Amino acid sequence: MDLKTALFYILSAILVVAALRVITARNPVHAVLFLVLAFFNASGLWLLLQAEFLAIALIVVYVGAVMVLFLFVVMMLDINLERLRQGFWSNLWVGAFIAGVMLAEMIVILAARYFGSEEMPAPPAAASGYSNTRELGRAIYTDYVYPFELASIVLLVGIVAAVVLTLRRRQGNKSLDPAAQVAIRRGDRVRIVSMPAEKE
Repeated sequence: MDLKTALFYILSAILVVAALRVITARNPVHAVLFLVLAFFNASGLWLLLQAEFLAIALIVVYVGAVMVLFLFVVMMLDINLERLRQGFWSNLWVGAFIAGVMLAEMIVILAARYFGSEEMPAPPAAASGYSNTRELGRAIYTDYVYPFELASIVLLVGIVAAVVLTLRRRQGNKSLDPAAQVAIRRGDRVRIVSMPAEKE
């Protein structure tokens, strides 16, 4: 077994263990930290597949930005863990069904690759000036431009929904109106009272 195969098995094992700890950790902060570890190992696997751009983007975008936001939200909010675990066992069959479907899909794909009648052709060797980042950009903006635009629309809808949920009017919510604060006059806030001087 060469070094590349050994690294693949090591990174894959750590990735599977970290992913399991994300969903089984009792502390949400620990779950987020295990998710960061899973992202690092996934980026290592992408480096082994010679997808350097995706590996760096995963670290910069997810580990550098999204996970910091997750940690901030998890550590600042008072999360009631007992309330989150109330419906776990009642929805376990749905998760087990989805996991079984995904496992069956992976078995079918791997069985066709290793036990199929046709031998899969080896990927062609890369040319000297080959850039997988350029090829990724060409594939996204030519062959997959409509799914890419659809994904951007879905993300835009998510952003707008988050803003609307944040700014909605709720009962008992104390909020400030900046326009009313700017339009205030001195006479509305300060009242000068004339009092007679006190004599001893």
